[in-house]
Amino acid sequence: MTSEFPIVELRQYVLRPGRRDELIHLFEREFVESQEALGMKLFGLFCDRERPDYFIWMRGFRDMESRRGALEQFYDGPVWKAHGAAANATMIDSDNVLLLRNAQPGRGLDLAATNVAVPLHCVIFSSAGASECDRLSRQFLNEVPPQHVLAAYVTESSANTFPRLPVRAGANHFVVFTSGVQPADLSSLALRASQIIDLIPTKRSRLQLTPAGSERRLQQRRLSQLPPGT
Repeated sequence: MTSEFPIVELRQYVLRPGRRDELIHLFEREFVESQEALGMKLFGLFCDRERPDYFIWMRGFRDMESRRGALEQFYDGPVWKAHGAAANATMIDSDNVLLLRNAQPGRGLDLAATNVAVPLHCVIFSSAGASECDRLSRQFLNEVPPQHVLAAYVTESSANTFPRLPVRAGANHFVVFTSGVQPADLSSLALRASQIIDLIPTKRSRLQLTPAGSERRLQQRRLSQLPPGT
């Protein structure tokens, strides 16, 4: 697994009732290519299966300094100036943001991972200290089969290089994305999670869901096509 964008923002927006689809339509039309053209990578755009007025998304950066430059260009640029007010009008709160880094080298989201098995969850653990957060991440990743872990992150400890957009401070977080199985069936540690989000990708999300049954049938078909003795 490779991860060219080891710094990630996980953003959870609380929206005004009934306006989620409005924001998603605007976001997918105006804010995907315009951000990626500046060097950011949008890994996923999601609805929350349990909370109809939430919008969740992730964007990655190569490092903290390039994050600063890309965000400055975007939020001072023409696309945000033209459409930012309309986007903000759909929101009640946009400050629930975790600034994260890969939990281990190569543990970030892989750009090649575009179709993943149902269900897709974001599991968030909170801890008071960085050492406890790292210990929890190591334990979880040692227990859980790697095929069910899409990515794993911990809190980025360096200063927020773009303070115009606040990030949550005062706690450390371990965030893991799992697919293909319920988190509680992967590890008893999931019972200690502070939040588990059942993610539904939007139409233009890089990550999309592939039904587990279809995935198994595809794998079986591929195996049946292999030459004898392979």
